[in-house]
Amino acid sequence: MNEFHKEVTDRLVLNGQSKELKQAASAFMLASTEPKYSYNFSWQGRPIIQYPQDMIAMQELIWDIKPDLIIETGIAHGGSLIFNASMLALLDMYEAIYENRPLDPKKSTRRVLGIDIDIREHNRRAIEAHPLNCMIDMIQGSSVESGLIAQVSQIAKGYSKVLVCLDSNHTHEHVLAELEAYAPLTSRGSYCVVFDTIIEELPDGMYPNRTWGPGNNPKTAVLAYLKSHPEFAIDKSIDNKLLISVAPDGYLKRLA
Repeated sequence: MNEFHKEVTDRLVLNGQSKELKQAASAFMLASTEPKYSYNFSWQGRPIIQYPQDMIAMQELIWDIKPDLIIETGIAHGGSLIFNASMLALLDMYEAIYENRPLDPKKSTRRVLGIDIDIREHNRRAIEAHPLNCMIDMIQGSSVESGLIAQVSQIAKGYSKVLVCLDSNHTHEHVLAELEAYAPLTSRGSYCVVFDTIIEELPDGMYPNRTWGPGNNPKTAVLAYLKSHPEFAIDKSIDNKLLISVAPDGYLKRLA
């Protein structure tokens, strides 16, 4: 396996150097964004609104980090909450097998915490009806409101391994405020994943009814945040692995 992993590592370096691969991936991202390709997928019955490549990347991160808390901003239909809860449930299952003990998901200490300014009632009901809801908590409110930030920070103190995902309002100002609020909750060796950094690479005017676009989006916020936060670094190996992703330069690893 060591030889296999070395081959993978070497391939990822070559991927990052391949103009042909990167151009093909960029062309697919451009062609697939307007027809809402990411809206075609679901996880255990709930729309997830993600590219499959990013879903696989999140699975790999969760398996490697083994977080006991995942914080998400942006809930939408709840597919990502269910996805992350199912990954945590798998961690619990494997640990129970290794330790030769019974598994009771309702007693799991691992949690997914979702935050959204507007949790629509039909989505809330569907999430609460899901079998994995026992591992999910939701807070309705602005993710950048000081009282809500304090509430989440207090919750995070009870956990040792925290993974953060930011996927709500995509303006520079909002994402930068979320980074300032929630990135510090990320555990060392874990990740703060900022979704939809791809907006910076898409043509201006693709989102005419939105307040974000090139020059004002999650990637510009990431680059601004990193200027004063050397404890985080972009994990380029993930970009080189995925090639097709809504989060290029958005997988931020906490180094210190």
